[in-house]
Amino acid sequence: MSSAVTLRPATEQDVGLVLWFIRQLATYERAPEQVTATESLLRKNLFGPTPYAQVILASVGDQPAGFALYFYNFSTWLGQPGLYLEDLFVCPEFRGRGVGQRLLVQLANIARERECGRMEWVVLDWNDPAIQFYSKLGAQQMKEWIITRVTGKALDHIADL
Repeated sequence: MSSAVTLRPATEQDVGLVLWFIRQLATYERAPEQVTATESLLRKNLFGPTPYAQVILASVGDQPAGFALYFYNFSTWLGQPGLYLEDLFVCPEFRGRGVGQRLLVQLANIARERECGRMEWVVLDWNDPAIQFYSKLGAQQMKEWIITRVTGKALDHIADL
């Protein structure tokens, strides 16, 4: 079996694998019960008439090894698009083999090709291996920013004001 890392864009036929990676990430992040995504929702929102995000799949030999899900946002201050990395996950057995770095390098190249002014993502404060990995690549922590989110009933409440 080859140990080479290969990357490719996900296709609609990969929806089951994408959902599997999402569930693996949620388990790693200690929140598997929070995943409500389904293959149907992913098919609609990643490969339907209006795709909201894109996915890159990583393999080592013929084994699925990791994924990155990203989308574009916009910086008013820069006047440019940005690339937002929603999820990056590498299976434990493939960590330390360059899979995560290959995914981030690919994303940085996509961001540069699309003339994005920046690439951003969040990392859990307890995930020291990821924090160290990102820091070694030159990522800066934006500790002065607080993530703000509304979902479910809170989202409905605001929408109904």
